[in-house]
Amino acid sequence: MNEDKAISPSEDPVLLERADGIAWVTLNRPAKRNAISPPLVYRMVEVLAELESDDSVKVVVLTGAGNAFSAGMDLRDYFRATDGKPAEQMKLFRANALWQWKQLRFFAKPTIAMVNGYCFGGAFTPLISCDLAIASDDATFGLSEINWGIIPAGVVNRAVAQVMNERDAMYYVMTGEPFDGRKAARMGLVNESVPADQLRARVIELADILKKKNPTVLRTAKIAYRHAEDMSWEQANDYLMAKYDQAILHDPEKGRATAMSQFLDQKTFRPGLETYAR
Repeated sequence: MNEDKAISPSEDPVLLERADGIAWVTLNRPAKRNAISPPLVYRMVEVLAELESDDSVKVVVLTGAGNAFSAGMDLRDYFRATDGKPAEQMKLFRANALWQWKQLRFFAKPTIAMVNGYCFGGAFTPLISCDLAIASDDATFGLSEINWGIIPAGVVNRAVAQVMNERDAMYYVMTGEPFDGRKAARMGLVNESVPADQLRARVIELADILKKKNPTVLRTAKIAYRHAEDMSWEQANDYLMAKYDQAILHDPEKGRATAMSQFLDQKTFRPGLETYAR
């Protein structure tokens, strides 16, 4: 195990641990329920850039310290402290958009959100930007902005519309009512919810499945999906065939040829049940 130790874990807004091919990225402001502050924003940009080029990391897990994933944006440090400072505010807003969706949605490696507690407001964007999400049954979600006299800003509404149906999304945007992990799973906000004491084990189990896949093809498949969902059928057909060829061309494992041989010639591979022998 190779573990990164922050210089001062109690002060570092983001903790990073590497273990067995998994990078555990932990939002670390537990006293503030991991509310997103300017230092946390800038640190997340750095951490994601670092992990994307680290060949030892196969899967990235995003979670929060203590009893929260994240309570959303820090109203005092993120908003009030930058009011009247347009240059500083623009720099901050751009950096927040960078890590929350521009980096995460198109990250070169699979990402899993592990929602271990409170998840509110601005935290919905990085949650939804992760490829997969597993929540604790007793996690608490909420779009409480309406209770503050504001709307879910940034791209929160756009993110929610990506994964939830309109009736569910409109209900929680308009009422601000909280809901738990089980409800989040039923509505498609997360893939599934599990008892709290099984959360980390389930995430590791899922990460281990992803680690067995061909990384070149896995990366191409997820990026292709992200782009194709906004295309017409005609555009998607041309684009996806090009990505298909690109994956084959740049795959150092020659996965397609290997899988074909194992299935057709050696008869040792069952594609509907397992990954080809890499």
